[in-house]
Amino acid sequence: MNLKGFGFFAPEKGGSDVFIAAENLRGAINGDKVRVKIIDDWHGRREGQIIEILERAKDIFVGTLNKIGKKTVFIPDDKRITQKIILPNQKFLPNTKVVVKITSWEPLRGQITEILGKENAPGVEIRGILRSHGVEEEFPPEVQAEAAKIELSPSKIEISCRIDRRNLKIVTIDGEDAKDLDDGVFAAEIDGGFFLGVYIADVSHYVKRNSALDREAFERGTSIYPVDRVVPMLPKELSNGICSLNAGVDRLAMACEMKLDFSGEVVDYSIFPTVIHVFRRLSYKEVNKFFDGDKNLSDCAENLRVLKKIHDLRKKIREKRGAIDFDLPEMKILLNSAGKPLEITKRIQTLGESIIEECMLLANETVAEHTIKKKIASLYRIHELPTPEKVLTLNNLLAHFNLHINKGKEPSEFQKILSKAKNMPAEKIIMSYALRTMQQARYSPENLGHFGLAAEFYTHFTSPIRRYPDLMVHRALKGEILKNLEETARKSSERERRATEIEREALDLKAVEYMQRFVGQNFDGVIESVTNFGFFVELDNGVDGLVRISELGGDYYEYVEREFAIIGQATGKMFKIGDEVRVKLIEANEKLRQLTFRLISGVSSRELIAKM
Repeated sequence: MNLKGFGFFAPEKGGSDVFIAAENLRGAINGDKVRVKIIDDWHGRREGQIIEILERAKDIFVGTLNKIGKKTVFIPDDKRITQKIILPNQKFLPNTKVVVKITSWEPLRGQITEILGKENAPGVEIRGILRSHGVEEEFPPEVQAEAAKIELSPSKIEISCRIDRRNLKIVTIDGEDAKDLDDGVFAAEIDGGFFLGVYIADVSHYVKRNSALDREAFERGTSIYPVDRVVPMLPKELSNGICSLNAGVDRLAMACEMKLDFSGEVVDYSIFPTVIHVFRRLSYKEVNKFFDGDKNLSDCAENLRVLKKIHDLRKKIREKRGAIDFDLPEMKILLNSAGKPLEITKRIQTLGESIIEECMLLANETVAEHTIKKKIASLYRIHELPTPEKVLTLNNLLAHFNLHINKGKEPSEFQKILSKAKNMPAEKIIMSYALRTMQQARYSPENLGHFGLAAEFYTHFTSPIRRYPDLMVHRALKGEILKNLEETARKSSERERRATEIEREALDLKAVEYMQRFVGQNFDGVIESVTNFGFFVELDNGVDGLVRISELGGDYYEYVEREFAIIGQATGKMFKIGDEVRVKLIEANEKLRQLTFRLISGVSSRELIAKM
């Protein structure tokens, strides 16, 4: 749906979208599954009319109330839903955010199921985003009851049944504010190479199949991290308690111990249930300081030094086989205690994070290969080849920077392009478009390899506290016969996409809220994408906003898709991806989560070429 009231129909079997005028929607809303009749086809530009609504995308909405005459109506936050929903016998609540469930589609009626609080009150908007995606923060009573019965420390009987690794000086390395610590590591030099132990919280010991905890974890699929909170997959009794590898206490874990040769290749491994006693909790900041010369971590210095050696070797191995490194800086928003944004920074991966990442990647690959060799039915994290159509689109963009990918069937082709783009003004844009060319990674009961990692075998084993597929992999390793793997893979992939969407919406909301104080100020930025209604400009701090084509003036500008540009018909003036521009922030709309800019000045691509 478009904010102006019309929409586009995307055929299930592929092909071009079909335009649906507002008068032909027949009550359909954004995301509905519908049947359409083509009523016009002019040079491939098709127009349709909805003849049947097959499946509603959702029946729960978040928004505010309005008064029309004596009737109370509900106005959804999602502005793509243009219909007003009448709430019979509902008292008017001004400036209040509510959740409404549809009770009738014809006529459109609903009832309030939850009052979230006053608009602009701390946390209400984020809560609204969660509810609009069907996410409840609180766990059902039966789930909490089960969690309350979980033991506070491992039983002596269970410990006696496991290989004991409490003698190893295992460390956890996480962010300073992390509470769910599900991975610990220990490394040492040995004859012929290195020993690397990766120890993962044994969540499967506590979350039994078909229990209330298991059913809720399956339904949630993953923990969600909106900008101001955590919505965990498991109750805190597990996620922050008995399953968290806290320092100084005994914890049950699944071990993946590997022997590596001096080139960094795995020559032997063992996977088994264990009991560990984390020697020390470290933060990324502490580890980074250690490698910068800080002497405070002398009691685990040897472990860290060997981890760094393994990190360097594994990174070289992955680079050699062609793994793609999308090192895009992430936008991070710092909030005060009331949830108000104080600062926007760019979060770049540090050495400490990279060390842990390499250990986890290796454990995931080793476990995946193990399940294949042993013919264990399990789940895999797969990433398929990009489609030829998307590679062609990427090449159309790359041509403007004198770059080209051959067929896009080898990850090394993308790696080479990203290396060539390093330090170019358009580096981030090229990286972003290369990332969009990729298919979405997903879960599957069939091992199809991971294109981006250039890995023949890959799974998710290392985060069972916050990802349901990891929990399933642990069960498989213990010999449980897994059922409904297709359904679990589908649901887990869907829940992962939902979490990503929630986190993006929350980040966009806080970014717009932060930028409101700068309305009227000028900024330098780069055109990151172009559409038929304008172009989006990204500022140095990572936020982006729209310059509308109607605001440019002085010419009639037309969108030329193959050029990734809009071009003035009379002047030939062009604005395209990668152009540097200066803009004024004229609006920061929290409801739409959108910034609007006005062009102040900019060197168009053709003007730039003329000056060279």
